[in-house]
Amino acid sequence: MGKVPQTLLEVAGREVAITNPDKVFFPRAGHTKLDLARYYAAVADGALRGIKGRPIVLKRYVNGAEGEPFFQKRAPEQHPEWVETVELSFPSGRTAREIVVRDAAQLLWIVNLGCIDLNPHPVRADDLEHPDELRVDLDPGPGTSWDDVRRVALTVRDVLGEHELRGWPKTSGSRGIHVYARIARRWTFDQVRRATLAVAREVERRAPEMATSKWWKEERHGVFIDYNQNAKDRTVASAWSVRPTPDARVSMPLEWDEVADCDPAAFTLLTAPARLAERGDASAAIDADPGSLDRLLELSATQEAAGLGDAPWPPHYKKQQDEPPRVMPSRRKRASAAAAPGAAKPGSGRRQSTQPLITVAKAQHKDDALAGLERWKSRHPEAAALLQADDILVDSMRGRSSTWTRIRLNLRHVPERDRPAEEPPDPDYDPWRDFDPERRESRAPKTRSSS
Repeated sequence: MGKVPQTLLEVAGREVAITNPDKVFFPRAGHTKLDLARYYAAVADGALRGIKGRPIVLKRYVNGAEGEPFFQKRAPEQHPEWVETVELSFPSGRTAREIVVRDAAQLLWIVNLGCIDLNPHPVRADDLEHPDELRVDLDPGPGTSWDDVRRVALTVRDVLGEHELRGWPKTSGSRGIHVYARIARRWTFDQVRRATLAVAREVERRAPEMATSKWWKEERHGVFIDYNQNAKDRTVASAWSVRPTPDARVSMPLEWDEVADCDPAAFTLLTAPARLAERGDASAAIDADPGSLDRLLELSATQEAAGLGDAPWPPHYKKQQDEPPRVMPSRRKRASAAAAPGAAKPGSGRRQSTQPLITVAKAQHKDDALAGLERWKSRHPEAAALLQADDILVDSMRGRSSTWTRIRLNLRHVPERDRPAEEPPDPDYDPWRDFDPERRESRAPKTRSSS
C-alpha cells in the first residue's frame, strides 16, 4: 500500500498534517478537504471563540458532505500528546473522554478526521456541570419562510433583553437561526433548559402564528423553538462552522441590524474569511459580560403557576417527575378513544379510527427513505394529493454512531374515511437490529485518521 498523501499546514506553532488533501468534500462546489482545512485556519480566531476550552463531539464526514456522518464522542485512542481530552458523564450513566480544542492546531487536527462542522458542549472543561451558554435554536418547519425565521429571532432578542440577557444571533448555516446568551456558571443543565423553555413559551405567546414551543412535530407550525437543545449531552453547530450543504454554507455571527435582511446563502466557505478580515467577528464580545438566569427562571415559575409545567424531553432521557406523558398526542387520543364507553373493541367488526401520524419509511440513507415515500405516494395517490408541505416529516435520527432517516406523514388533511391504514415502513431500517449491548462497553472506538 502506498503512502497516504498529505499536506502540512503550519498553525499555532505546529505543523498539522492534512491527509488526502485533494479529496473532494463538497462535490457540487468542488471544495476539497484541504480547502476546508485552510478555511478553518483563516477563521480560527472566530471559530475558536465558539469552541475553545469546551469538550466537542466529533461528527465525522469521512466521505465528504454528501456522505453519511458518524458521531464519535470518545477521543481517538491514538492522538497527539498536545491534544487535550476531558471525561464527561452522560444521562445514560456512561462516560467518555472527549476532545477539548484550545488552539488552531488542535482545530485542524479534528478537521483532518473529517469534521466539517464543530459541535461543542455548552460547558467548559474545568466545570462540566454548569453551562455558560443558553442556546435558542430556531428550527423552521416545512414551508416556513426565511422572513418568519428572522421575525421570530427578533422576538427572541426582545424576550432575552427584557430578562437581562443579551442575545447573540447567527445563521445556523442551514434554514434556521441560533441565538446564544452567555450566562454565569451558576446554574445546572436542567435550569438552563427550563429557562429556555420559558423563552420559547413567551415567544410563542407573542408570535403565535409564526412560532411554536410544541415538542411533537404533529402539533408544530412555523418556527419551532427547540428548548431541548439545552439538555445535557446535546450539542449545536458553533459559529463559523461550515455546514454539510452543497454550497458549503457557514454558520455566521450577525449584528442584530443585519438579521432583518440577511441572506444565509451569502455566507460560505469562500466568502466568510473575507467578511472576518474586513468586518471582524460580530460575536467578538460575547464573553465580556455573562448574564443571569434569575429573571427567566422567575418567568418560568410564573408560567408554571399558570398551569404550564415541564415539556417533553428527548426520548433517550430519563423520565422527569413533572414531565407530561412522553407519547405523541395522536396516540394519546387514540388510547383515550379506545378506553371510552362504547368504543369499538378489536374484532368487533366496527371500523376503528386511524391515527393521523403514520411512519412510511425508515432507512439508513435519506435517498432510500425518500424513494420509499414516493412508493407510498404511488400506492395512495388520492391521499398523497391532499398532503401539505408540513404534513411530510423527514427526521434525521441518531443511531449507534451515525444518523438514519425516518419519514412520517400527518394525515390530518385526509378525511378519516379515506386515510390509508398504516403499513410496515418501506424500507424498514433498524439501527439496533444486530446490536449486542454486552459488546458495546468492551469495544474500542473506531477511528479513521486518514479520512
